[in-house]
Amino acid sequence: MMREKLHPFHVGLLVFMVQAGVVSIFLPRMLAQYMGYNGWVSLLLFSAVATFNIFLISVVYRLSDGKSIFQIIEQSLPKVIVFPLYTVLVSVWTLIGCIAAKQYILLFTVFVFPTTPPMYMKFLFDIIAYSLITKGIYNISKAATVFFWMVIWTALLLLFFLKGFEWVNLTPFFFKESSDVIVGGLSIFTAFLGYELVLLLFPYVNSKKGFMSAVYFGNFLTTFIYLAICLTCFGFYSFKQLTRMKFPLIDLLAYIRLPFVERVENIFIALYLVSALMSITMYIWAASETAQSLIPRASKRWITGVLVCGAFAVSWIPDVLSEVELWLKYLGYMASGIAFGLPLLLIAILAINNGGKKLV
Repeated sequence: MMREKLHPFHVGLLVFMVQAGVVSIFLPRMLAQYMGYNGWVSLLLFSAVATFNIFLISVVYRLSDGKSIFQIIEQSLPKVIVFPLYTVLVSVWTLIGCIAAKQYILLFTVFVFPTTPPMYMKFLFDIIAYSLITKGIYNISKAATVFFWMVIWTALLLLFFLKGFEWVNLTPFFFKESSDVIVGGLSIFTAFLGYELVLLLFPYVNSKKGFMSAVYFGNFLTTFIYLAICLTCFGFYSFKQLTRMKFPLIDLLAYIRLPFVERVENIFIALYLVSALMSITMYIWAASETAQSLIPRASKRWITGVLVCGAFAVSWIPDVLSEVELWLKYLGYMASGIAFGLPLLLIAILAINNGGKKLV
């Protein structure tokens, strides 16, 4: 029976939903702290780095002829290398999914349900994620498309701040008073991560359609939304205000007054639940796909259940937002290494197997 293939449109929206999430709430503050005046401009540089990384993935896709990356690795590397490599991938992707979800849950409970224990909500969150993962990548992509239309309209809320936007707040200085540019830049770059998971989608897409173009589009859309949010914050607040704010976007939305809604920022946070849900779903789906290759005889549902339960157990450890952010910082560094290292490894393997052909 012919298996359904992912449509490029769904892939593009899936990439956006995994990339853009709760990080947009505090991204303007990070840009101000690390990149200095007009730090929003640096988003173009980070997007260019992500685009180059996507180009590396496109090279892998072209050389592989749509074969699974696990098939490529297992046919070329000894098990003594494959086993620890897969273990690292499963561990990092699972931890990123669960800790990113914990970050969102902590924010959600603080702003919306302050009296609700965060782990109660995390439990419900993980059950929904497990249900999505076990439905398969096709249903995940369709869910991401529905969720996309639920959240993308919130970008229109930025239009409320056109009158309060002051060009003088941008100043003629660029990157003045920047600090820890390298460390801060690595932390900011993690806001673009998520696109690297498309490496696992090769067997699920139609090779004759614009799969990689869709990935580029998803990254472009993420860049556009980040630029719109950060430029608005830099123009609405002074530089010193931004560096002192914990959640600039939430504080910004608090200025909106509507006759039928009391607190618009709470609606915004609630809607972004679906974006956080897609992040944990895709990262644990990627981890379960890797674990399935590691233990081919195990049931996919069993593997997913173990990973979700393990993620839930680990998420008990960091219990305050500052600890969660520290975890995400170091996990982001490891994820960035995987995002670049894995395509380069695959390109090297494929180049050797193809005798250097098709590289150009």
